[in-house]
Amino acid sequence: MFGAGLLTRRNGRPKVSLAAATSGAAMTAGQGTLRIVGAAESIQVSPLLLIGGCRSVKGWYSGTSIDSQDALAFSARTGVRSMNEPFPLERVTEAYDRMMSGQARFRGVLTIGR
Repeated sequence: MFGAGLLTRRNGRPKVSLAAATSGAAMTAGQGTLRIVGAAESIQVSPLLLIGGCRSVKGWYSGTSIDSQDALAFSARTGVRSMNEPFPLERVTEAYDRMMSGQARFRGVLTIGR
């Protein structure tokens, strides 16, 4: 998963993007500030893109309950919503296989009773 832009500029491009992916290739496409919270083995960053576009890459540890509380409060306050790929519970194996192969788009979510 590559997180959606959290803060946008007037031109609609993300000012800050959150990368919770475990795929370095998925994170490479970031613009603006790329905040990495997913543990990818490696990512490729072009120095020319960083310098020419005034971009930056920052790592951040996450996972504490206060981090989660802050993220949820920020999302509620600003209207940020995750992009989800829903799967009914009956297709859990397919959802898992898509996630493990890196083919899942957005965040895979299992739905119950729909």
